[in-house]
Amino acid sequence: MEGTPVQRPHMSAALACSAALLLASLTACGGTADADTRRPSTPKGVTAQASSSTSVHVMWEPATDDKAIAGYEVYREKTKVKSVPATKRMIDVSGLKASTDYTFSVRAKDTAGNLSEPSTVVPVTTRATPPDDDEPPTAPSRLKGAADGSRAATLTWGAAKDDVGVTSYDIYQEDSRIHSVPADETTARLTGLRPGTVYTFTVRARDASDKSSPDSNAVDLTTAPAPGAPASTAPTGLRADIGKEGAEFTVDLSWDQPETGGAIPAYQLYLNGKLTTTIVWGGPPPEGRASYRLNLADPPGTRYSVKLRAKLPDGKWGDFSAQPTIVLAD
Repeated sequence: MEGTPVQRPHMSAALACSAALLLASLTACGGTADADTRRPSTPKGVTAQASSSTSVHVMWEPATDDKAIAGYEVYREKTKVKSVPATKRMIDVSGLKASTDYTFSVRAKDTAGNLSEPSTVVPVTTRATPPDDDEPPTAPSRLKGAADGSRAATLTWGAAKDDVGVTSYDIYQEDSRIHSVPADETTARLTGLRPGTVYTFTVRARDASDKSSPDSNAVDLTTAPAPGAPASTAPTGLRADIGKEGAEFTVDLSWDQPETGGAIPAYQLYLNGKLTTTIVWGGPPPEGRASYRLNLADPPGTRYSVKLRAKLPDGKWGDFSAQPTIVLAD
């Protein structure tokens, strides 16, 4: 017999309870209640340096976030011109007009897509169109440096020369540019380094035509270890002498062996970040400074970054040495 449906209040209560439990479960498991809506901090220390008549070099300090920084966005006026990953805090903006005023700012972006407030707007004027300039600058000379505690270092060098004029100096670590300063500065303070780490730095001069000089001499620095951290096991003083035997280049490597509490039976040698060979001594391991000859059949002008690490008495591999760059030349 048809009639008015029977109400079942207990079923409505059960459904409401289930919904509440589901919402609680979603919240506990990182559902919408845990969505990341907080903006990263605003990048500070933004600088813009005219590298040439058509390019500007922009740098900034790292931002922070309650989760993680995913990258940075660089703006010219209000237009985004570059996006870079979180590991980069400098970029060249090219394709600009000579003798023209521009402004730049930077925003941080987190892994949830939240953008920080724009940084302070920095003005810059590109350089005038340079006269014909066919010669690169000379290499900066007498590069020296010292570690400042566990996370910073200071470099100084002698000025380079150019037939038209040096516009900036670029600092490289393991063949990657990490900092730039104007031409009237011959010193740089580097921050954000890792404790207890060996670094190799070089400097190149750049002119208004964006031509770069050869590398300066290399300098190796080791930052102080973090409190309570074990002593470094990295080889130090890695040097390379380039020679020629027939059609092949010879690279004579030498280095000071680390203190490990015992003899070092082997080393791993890396070129451009890839394991190339394991050096195993044919007799008793050497004491003091060690050496090894590497033969390469690459054409002149080929560049390699070189690093190595020791096999420790307990069988583990130790810390990597500094990573100088070598250029195969007659």
